[in-house]
Amino acid sequence: MADAADISVLPVLPSLDLSETRVFYAEKLGLDEVVHEAENYLILRRPGLELHFWLTGERRLCENTSVYIRGGGIDALYAEFSMRNIARLSAFEDRPWGMKEFYIHDPHGNLLRFGRIPEGE
Repeated sequence: MADAADISVLPVLPSLDLSETRVFYAEKLGLDEVVHEAENYLILRRPGLELHFWLTGERRLCENTSVYIRGGGIDALYAEFSMRNIARLSAFEDRPWGMKEFYIHDPHGNLLRFGRIPEGE
């Protein structure tokens, strides 16, 4: 039986254009390792983070999809992303629900939410 520590959750996000997705996530978010690339599916990775994408022609799917990325390295990611000129990068701030978060929308509308428990809690 597999140890629970071996379990990973890998989101599968819709993409209107896998080439555009690959470029954005590599240049802006550092997911520059292409694990798999096919006509209708893409897997990108950077240390500690892997995202999967499937091709769709329906923008509303992208605009109504999100993923929450949480962990201790979120501060470092925000500092890195802040230097990469990401058009839709929010402020990194404490939210009313007890998390410190920032958000990024990718070119197709997918919402990436990054968060951690605020210090002192």
